[in-house]
Amino acid sequence: MRLYDTLSGGVRDFAPLRPGHVSIYLCGATVQGLPHIGHVRSGVAFDVLRRWLTAKGFDVAFIRNVTDIDDKILNKAADAGRPWWEWAATYERAFTAAYDALGVLPPSAEPRATGHITQMVELIDRLIDRGHAYAGDGDVYFNVSSLPDYGKLSGHRIDDVHQGEGVATGKRDQRDFTLWKAAKPGEPSWPTPWGRGRPGWHTECVAMCQEYLGAEFDIHAGGMDLVFPHHENEIAQAEAVGDGFARFWLHNGWVTMGGEKMSKSLGNVLAIPAVLQRVRAAELRYYLGSAHYRSMLEFSEAALQDAAKAYTGIEDFLHRVRNRVGAVVPGEWTPKFGAALDDDLAVPTALAEVHAARAEGNRALDAGDHDAALTHAMSIRAMMGILGADPLDERWESRDETSAALAAVDVLVHAEVRRREEARARRDWAEADAIRDRLKEAGIEVTDTSDGPQWSLLDGADK
Repeated sequence: MRLYDTLSGGVRDFAPLRPGHVSIYLCGATVQGLPHIGHVRSGVAFDVLRRWLTAKGFDVAFIRNVTDIDDKILNKAADAGRPWWEWAATYERAFTAAYDALGVLPPSAEPRATGHITQMVELIDRLIDRGHAYAGDGDVYFNVSSLPDYGKLSGHRIDDVHQGEGVATGKRDQRDFTLWKAAKPGEPSWPTPWGRGRPGWHTECVAMCQEYLGAEFDIHAGGMDLVFPHHENEIAQAEAVGDGFARFWLHNGWVTMGGEKMSKSLGNVLAIPAVLQRVRAAELRYYLGSAHYRSMLEFSEAALQDAAKAYTGIEDFLHRVRNRVGAVVPGEWTPKFGAALDDDLAVPTALAEVHAARAEGNRALDAGDHDAALTHAMSIRAMMGILGADPLDERWESRDETSAALAAVDVLVHAEVRRREEARARRDWAEADAIRDRLKEAGIEVTDTSDGPQWSLLDGADK
């Protein structure tokens, strides 16, 4: 398996630090508002990575944090006249619901920043003791110039660094970044050796990586917008205390609209509940996961509907096989599918293999070769399961009321069709026609084929 490592700037062979075990840390949400499709793309992309590693036999420890204390959270809660902790908890639940709706597996652990203040204080103490951090006016800052190779992840030259934090009087150098913020009136704070205050953004992930995955682990993942300053500043802290930290850095591309990153400031946000009014959850997952994780995904309504149509094509084939042949259990993925995912999670190539199997399966079904059709269907279930979007998985069928209703109708219709076949066998044509007419009145058409009677829903105009 080979993965693109942002730090080295190329695709490298991946082997875990511990044989049989893969450790992954994904930077999760800053829970300031409703999640949009740009937020959850990383959740879907790295869920595929996790599923593929698990399918290959690895035990995967997957940590995804929650940033529940932040300037934006405090400001929005204050503007709304709500407690900051209630605001954070409300939108943490919204993110959890969005991940769950899209079939993203729950993380092994989901630590919150506010639950790891002790670990952050200990980390900052170590940085101060080693001469890489200093206190000023109650704040604590990281001394960027103390690390000669600062900027190696993002490619920033140290002389050109701008942290985006504004001017602070306690900073010795405006290139330095904040580790701890002094308490302000009305804001939450915790006691520390430097006075009461709250954590800076970049400290929390280093502390939680160390707490849950150790001083060195396999993969650190997140959106490409986190490369600088967040991930650059994580590396700086870990390196400064002598930790190996992440061996691979993986970053997913943005969801864009009109070529611009989807964000609240652009006013082009598509919240998950709103999108799920237009397509099913499985279709939205298919859409978000269909592009290569490192590529930009340009959103359009047409592209979303095209993805929904492609997913429905796979779903329809599996239903055809199940209706004609019987139960379809997951089988084996194809060698080309496995090779694609081993090549830096090349999902577009993997999906091409799924659709090739669907086309072959449909041809086999039309030719009456049920064994071949079933083999293709079983393979598709295996491949789509790894992509987290198997149409016959109970999570999607049970969550889709239309599918559930059709499944119930299928049982009833097949009972009527059997009665019709029995009537025809005893040459009771009047009874057979009466059953057919009742089904037609209910909007169901029965067609006699070489595979036996098949039923479909009539359009309103045909009833």
